[in-house]
Order: sequence, then C-alpha cells, then structure tokens
Amino acid sequence: MKYKRLGFIVAFCFVSWLVLALVIFSDNLAKKGDVETRKGSLLKYIKELELQISQQEQTYKLLVEKLKKLTPRPENVVQAIELKLISDREPTTLSVAIRQDVLQEKSVILPVLVFSCNRPDIRRSLDGLLKYRPDAKKFPIIVSQDCAHGATAKVIRSYSDASQVTYIQQPDQSEPIVPPGEAKFKGYFKIARHYLFGLKQIFRTFNYTAVIIVEDDLDVAPDFFSYFASTYQLLKNDPTLWCVSAWNDNGKATLVDMQQGNKLLYRSDFFPGLGWMITKQLWDELEPKWPKSYWDDWMRRPEQRKDRACIRPEISRTRTFGKIGVSNGMFFDKHLKYIKLNEMPVDFSKQNLSHMVQTAYDADYIRLVYSLPVVSASDVRTNTNLPFDGPVRITYHTKDTFKNAAKLLGLMDDFKSGVPRTGYHGIVSVFLNGRRVYLAPHSNWKGYDLTWS
Repeated sequence: MKYKRLGFIVAFCFVSWLVLALVIFSDNLAKKGDVETRKGSLLKYIKELELQISQQEQTYKLLVEKLKKLTPRPENVVQAIELKLISDREPTTLSVAIRQDVLQEKSVILPVLVFSCNRPDIRRSLDGLLKYRPDAKKFPIIVSQDCAHGATAKVIRSYSDASQVTYIQQPDQSEPIVPPGEAKFKGYFKIARHYLFGLKQIFRTFNYTAVIIVEDDLDVAPDFFSYFASTYQLLKNDPTLWCVSAWNDNGKATLVDMQQGNKLLYRSDFFPGLGWMITKQLWDELEPKWPKSYWDDWMRRPEQRKDRACIRPEISRTRTFGKIGVSNGMFFDKHLKYIKLNEMPVDFSKQNLSHMVQTAYDADYIRLVYSLPVVSASDVRTNTNLPFDGPVRITYHTKDTFKNAAKLLGLMDDFKSGVPRTGYHGIVSVFLNGRRVYLAPHSNWKGYDLTWS
C-alpha cells in the first residue's frame, strides 16, 4: 500500500511535470510565433518605408528640375546681363535723353537707300521692304541705280510709277581711273563712286538726318524697321557709336541662339555693313575724305572708326541672296548663304535699350566674360570636358591662335585693321552646342594689333 501510494505520488509528479513542460513549451512557441509575426510586420514596414523614400526621392528630383527652371542658370544669367534687365540701375543722363527722344521724336524720318546696278531681281528686295514697311512716310524708299542697265531700270520704274519708291540714277557712267595692276577691281571703284553720289543725294539734296543703307540683293526680316527705328536714338545720342547694322558676320544658325537670341544686341568694333544706318553728322565727317575704292575696308580703318562701335544683333535682320556680283561670290558658298534671318519679330520700341550705352555695357559685359571658366576650342566643339552647361571662355594670345579656334568652331576667322569680325574689345560671342562661348584675348590685352589683318 505504501509503495502503491509512493508510485501514485511519483506518477502524479511526472504528469504534473509533463503538464508544466507542455505549458512552458507552448508558451515559448507562442512567443516565438509572436516574434516571427512581429518580424514579418517589421519587414513589411521597412519595405513600405523604402517605397515612400523612393517616392520622395522622385518627388525631390522633380522639385529640383522645376527649381532649375525657375533659378537662373549661368547661361540665363549671361542672357540677363546681355539683355540688361537692370531696372535697379540709376539712369544716366544719356539714357534719360534716349528715353525722352524715343517719346518726343517718333516722327523722325528714316529713309531707306537701296543701291542698285544690273540686277533685275531687285524686285525681290523691294517686295520684302514694302511688305514689312509699317509707314511709307516714316520710311521712304529711295533706289539709286548705277550702270544704266535697262532691264533693272524697267523693274525699278514699275515701283516708282506706282509711287512706292523714289528712283534716282547715278549720272556719271564714265570709266573710273584705276591704278596700275588693279584693273580687275574696277567694279570696286564704281561702287565707291556710286555710294558717294547716293549718300550726297540723301543728306544734301533730300536733307535727311539719317539713312538706312541696303543693297539690291538683301532680304529683310519682319522686324527690320522696328530694329532701326528703335536703335536710332542710341546712335544719335551716344557719341561712342557710329553705326547700327542689321548683320551678324557669324550669324549661322549653328552659331546663334535661335530660341532666345532674337532680342539680343551687341556693341561691335567691326563695321559689318549689309544693312546699316548712319547719321548726317557722321556723313559730314566722312564725305570730304570718301575713298575712290574699297569703301567698306576704308570704313574699318582706325582713322575713320576712331574707337567708335556699331550696334549689331545676335540674329541678322538681313540676308544676302546675291551670289553673283563684283566680289564674284567671295564667301557666299562657304559662309554667307548660311546666315540665318530672324523669323521671330521683336517690337524693339518696347525694349529698354539704354543698357547699350557704353558706360553701362562695358562694365557688365567685360566683367562677365573674364569671370568665366577657360576651356579649349576643341572641348567646346566636341562638348566634352566642360565644367557645366553654362557659358565659357576661350582665350587667344595671337592672331594664329584666334584663327585656329575660329576655324575649329566654324566662325569667320579674318581680321580687318586688326579687328576680328563681330569683335568688341577683341571679344567674339557665339552660341554653340547650347551654350554661350566667348573667344577673348588674354587679360593683359592692350588693344587691337593693326598688323592682324
């Protein structure tokens, strides 16, 4: 009985131990399952968090892109300086005078003098001028013909008979005296003589105060007249200017800002021609010493220019279609036919052009150019190894280094009286591969080398 009781007690303890072990084991299993469940929930939360972070990263990138569009990039800063949206600048006496003249002298007459010889397709040029001319009284068209070419005269008379143009003829049809060895350049002597006659008619006979000069092989842009009418006040009031030109010698579509450059204007030490405006005051100075030939290169000589500049646009307001002429198509096939004519008209009367006055322009433009990173022409051409997508500067030290860089980038590389085409203080501005590029002389530059021509 005693052993039976002991066995019962042992059995009871064993069963109790088993029950207790089972309870403990079950509790551990429950805890382990809870850990697994919590671990699974945590992993799920982490994945959700990663997804949110990824979404926030995408949102951040979108915000950055929008911010870039709103914040001026270096190229936009350049454009802002070039356009000179500087309402905070104190107006100079000269800029105030310009603004007052714009308001008071809107009635100023700006005749268009068209030089013609033996090109019957002057019709194309005249049709363009008449198409875009906003006011016949403000912009009378005077055609001056040399050569006594019958077919061309007939075309011009068809316009004068309709009272659309005034027709004058160069009376001196004699053969000019040409120095020995220059007989093949006789045409240049005739042209210089014709220019003398035509400009004397404008300023002495018709007594106009300014003139816009074109030739019979030019197309004009829709805002051609707005451009000259608005820049006239600059030319009249700024003694450091002596002409306004519609032409950019480096105006190929691949070298100008076709998207935002239609409002951009520059000062240039290089006389461009091909659609240009001068005042009677300048003619008073030039007429007594007008050359017998090569009048355009004569204009570029320092004794005529006298450190004065011309205004020229980023995108040309004229384009030549005259491959055949006295120059026998020089530069036409390689260069001139690629010059882009502006197709996005600008109402320049609504633009504040006082920033083009020398004192305002030089301080900002030159400081800007020499603050830019220096790169090589080859890197600009290939668009590689460049610091960012903003403006850059290419430095040249000699005529040859300029010519090498210009050829590499597709610019005209010649000099006239030491001045590169479109150059201002030696700086040539182009827009290539989506960025503004300046070819600039070294920082110790002292002025133009007249042997560079």
